[in-house]
Amino acid sequence: MNDVSRHPCFNEAAKRQYARVHLPVAPKCNIQCCYCNRKYDCCNESRPGVSSTVLSPLQSIHYLKALAEKMRNISVIAIAGPGDPFANPEETISTMKMAVQEFPDMLLCLSTNGLDMLPFIDEIAATGVSHVTVTVNSIRPETLAKMYRWVRYRRRVYRGEEAGSILSGQQLEGIARLKEKGIFVKINTVVCPGVNDGETEEIAVKVASLGADAMNCIPLYPVENTEFEHLAEPSKEMMRQLRQTVSRHLLPMAHCARCRADAAGLLGHDDLEAMSMIGQFSSLVVNKGEGRVRVAVASNEGILVNMHLGEARKVYIFEQTKNGYHFVETRNTPPEGTGTERWKELSDKTLTDCQAILVAGIGQNPMKVLQENGIRVIQMSGLIDAGLDAVYLNMPIKTLCRSDFTKCGESCRGTGTGCG
Repeated sequence: MNDVSRHPCFNEAAKRQYARVHLPVAPKCNIQCCYCNRKYDCCNESRPGVSSTVLSPLQSIHYLKALAEKMRNISVIAIAGPGDPFANPEETISTMKMAVQEFPDMLLCLSTNGLDMLPFIDEIAATGVSHVTVTVNSIRPETLAKMYRWVRYRRRVYRGEEAGSILSGQQLEGIARLKEKGIFVKINTVVCPGVNDGETEEIAVKVASLGADAMNCIPLYPVENTEFEHLAEPSKEMMRQLRQTVSRHLLPMAHCARCRADAAGLLGHDDLEAMSMIGQFSSLVVNKGEGRVRVAVASNEGILVNMHLGEARKVYIFEQTKNGYHFVETRNTPPEGTGTERWKELSDKTLTDCQAILVAGIGQNPMKVLQENGIRVIQMSGLIDAGLDAVYLNMPIKTLCRSDFTKCGESCRGTGTGCG
């Protein structure tokens, strides 16, 4: 369970031999760090929170299979964002379960801020997750108040020291529970000069007392358009001294590459071809059934993709012909108020001949049900033809005018009975 001989992130000796892949299936985050700007589509920037795309669990497994054929030395499958795995628990756990079925000999790894981890520790342990990294930047609420703009816990937003107290409490309890399950725990601490650099040993002592196995002091990477963009990056000498201090209490790590959420390859030497591959799989049609040739559209008038699925009383059905795209018919969607059953009925009855659906917004529950039934979900806004081009002509998804991945429609009523 605690074997790190094949884990390049936990064992420096392994980094030249074994590769890891980060699957970007967790877009939502539950905290806002003062040093983080989660910007997508920046393939030239390597830092946590950055990803060129977001994959569904099924898309990620197809990508993983293709990557494993090309990269035979992959030993670790990880989820590290671009948000937080436990702010996206269904996607995270579903991906891990499918990954271990396909690749039972690979190590499963998660990297989290720990805020929402506790309710899922039993499940991830049962799934086979063996290594977890928890970012602990302080155990003092007053310091955490300076490092986080807000935290969202149990559907409520907290700020200041109250936020810091909640975050720290969840992290420390979570670390202890992880160790009860026999999971190898590494602590990441982002060293921000003048903010938390004097607390490193205090953190090390506390997490060591809870059983943490290793600690990784990461120098701040000043990011544009964040509160900490003007802070100086810690010197190499400062980092050397901090790691030496940490070594008195638990194993220090010094080879962190500050990886992207879609990193793949050897640590510090990401595979450029993998970056190209992942874009292809973000537009992959994951289809369980044969003969699905049509596309459904959540539209108000049949010209634009402009409706949230939860509000759509009907969908427009299109198909490709020799003379272009042909409108087939409209179909009524199942009535509201039945929760998950609504989306199962939509998949099993309404969209049986559809390979994809274009929507302006969608909840996580209907997205999961549709994808599990082989229906690709594209969130976008704009002309229907642009979305049909993506499906039928495999046009790059980034050329679409997409709405935010996690955004519900602005007119969404939020009754809880539609999106489930």
